[in-house]
Amino acid sequence: MNRKTFFLTVLLVMVVLAYTGVVMAAGKTIGIIQYVEHNALDASREGFIKALEDSGFVIGEDVDIDYQNAQGDAANLSTISDRFVARKVDLVLAIATPAAQSIAGKTMDIPILATAVTDFEVARLVDSNEVPGGNVTGTTDMNPIRDQIALLLELVPEAKKIGLLYTSSEDNSVLQAQIAKKIIMDLGLEYQEVTISNSNEVQQAAQSLARKVDALYIPTDNIVASSMPVVYGVSVDAKLPVINGEENQVVNGGLATLGVNYFDLGYQTGLMAVRIFNGEEPSTMPIEGARGFDYIINGGVAEEIGLAIPEHLLEHVVHF
Repeated sequence: MNRKTFFLTVLLVMVVLAYTGVVMAAGKTIGIIQYVEHNALDASREGFIKALEDSGFVIGEDVDIDYQNAQGDAANLSTISDRFVARKVDLVLAIATPAAQSIAGKTMDIPILATAVTDFEVARLVDSNEVPGGNVTGTTDMNPIRDQIALLLELVPEAKKIGLLYTSSEDNSVLQAQIAKKIIMDLGLEYQEVTISNSNEVQQAAQSLARKVDALYIPTDNIVASSMPVVYGVSVDAKLPVINGEENQVVNGGLATLGVNYFDLGYQTGLMAVRIFNGEEPSTMPIEGARGFDYIINGGVAEEIGLAIPEHLLEHVVHF
């Protein structure tokens, strides 16, 4: 190789490296921290990624995704949060309230989008839901709780005492339970609550309630959602109707809900990520709510517990 050819080759390599460097600099890294694995939260993540793809981002090229699941463990949440801060990711998607609280406590600089959070303000993630004011914004999965209790009474009109099962350490669940208790009392009915701290307590808690109540209400609780097969076993044995906070709990053994479509909620969150990449600041982006709610009734469970579905709700019956 002569000197001229050598220098031309070196120049070409430098141009290629420079070009590659620009492409890499233009790419984004998104850290996804998910509190626990269950269908609703998985659907949120899938919807988020689909929104990015539909917006023209190629996963693995334009966007590198670092997905980490804490498996319901607070120590894991902290470790994952530290990892994302150390990596200096461009954006974090936090799925569920504990995940959002963990990463928000570690950084005020990295933009954080949270989803499957019931109330950002109550969870102390933002100054207000209308004007977040910091580096956190996202989408809320607040349910139409009054309508869900109304659905319970349509399906079980003779119900006088309603059970509540939820995790005492999940702010989202505590808030929904408080709202549900007020609604139940306003209707002149009674409630009985049992709280849990981990998935190992779900079976005993469900069995305790099954002996005392006419129907059971479960909000969008991550620990209980991941243990719905256990609740299903107890409720079928006791012939106990279970109204759930979200669709995937019904798919996994609950009776019915009027709830959030978590894929769609995640998709909304993905579109917010695109806006942040285009220059918008999380501090000025209001928290967004679900744009619609879906009825779903588990026909198989209804048959197993001997419950007749009112005719006007039959169109919402699905057999799993």
